[in-house]
Amino acid sequence: MKVEDTQVTAAIVKRFMRDFLDLIELDVAVVGAGPSGITAARYLAKAGAKVAVFERNLHVGGGMWGGGILFPRIVIQEEAKEIMEEVGVKLESREAGYYTADSVEAVSKCTAAAIDSGARVMVGLTVEDVMIRERDRVAGVVINWKAVELASLHVDPLGISAKVVIDATGHEAAIARIIQRKVPGAKFPTSTGGVMGEKPMWAEAGEAEIIHNTREIYPNLIMTGMAANTLFGSPRMGAIFGGMLLSGKRAAEVALEVLRKKRA
Repeated sequence: MKVEDTQVTAAIVKRFMRDFLDLIELDVAVVGAGPSGITAARYLAKAGAKVAVFERNLHVGGGMWGGGILFPRIVIQEEAKEIMEEVGVKLESREAGYYTADSVEAVSKCTAAAIDSGARVMVGLTVEDVMIRERDRVAGVVINWKAVELASLHVDPLGISAKVVIDATGHEAAIARIIQRKVPGAKFPTSTGGVMGEKPMWAEAGEAEIIHNTREIYPNLIMTGMAANTLFGSPRMGAIFGGMLLSGKRAAEVALEVLRKKRA
């Protein structure tokens, strides 16, 4: 087979530019491709929303890949079992109410299912800012290549409009912190009005609080996963991921409700 280098280049550039131009106006921009972000994107896409996930790393899955202490196995509770089964992840029951899964299989199948549902997943792109419009509402995200950030280059970013933004950035709660830092007088529904920071590990408490913490905390900004627990000062949970999956599903439900109200 004859391979022409310039034709390979052209094919990549044309496909990427076509796909990129298609996502500059979104219903929902999800920041972070960990388990909660990918799950939210899947349910949103299945419901017909135009959604893209922006992941700063060249890999998806967040902390799920490494399982617990580099043992690539994770635990899922009974409540989240259906979410895993929907995407074909094989679960093994070892104790009542607890299931184990291969973390590589879980990440791969959750991501493939999100893409198959219509979500776009973009890697290597970091969200360095948000777009704010009248009435201090979030109107989109500002992106740049992660490589630009790592090289400390002064390169201006690009804007992506979105009716809703989901902060799925994990322990950092990065989008909420951007707003806290850049928007004078911004207040979140926490006891301090700002990002409280995660507490030490307590899986039972963290899992119990994560769904309550998954909500719209600023106009058009929804928190999910560990970002939600970081915002509200709840504990971290370790290698049990049921709460992350359930939080992602809940974030999609909240986002769809926000979109419904905008259309009304």
